[in-house]
Amino acid sequence: MLITTTENIARKNIIETLGLVRGCTVQTKHIGRDIMAGLKTIIGGELRGYTELLEEAREQALNRLEENAKAMGADAVVNLRFTTSTITAVASEILAFGTAVRIEDV
Repeated sequence: MLITTTENIARKNIIETLGLVRGCTVQTKHIGRDIMAGLKTIIGGELRGYTELLEEAREQALNRLEENAKAMGADAVVNLRFTTSTITAVASEILAFGTAVRIEDV
């Protein structure tokens, strides 16, 4: 499965547009990470616990997007985007979305 942030794929023709495809996950803060983040806000620096949490969440959302695209019969996803939303004070949604397409070699 090819997944790209661009509208086109080099040396490929889009032969069918299947529509919007998405994958999402909602992640909550971990108490240990939250305590360390609180300390970091005082002394400064990267919030590595949150960085790792968001990286894991993006990967999970991307995997779900790919599963959904395959279920639609797609060979690729173009125009991939990510968005993050706050659900509650302790939970965030990561959404990956794009356009599922079928492709062929030029």
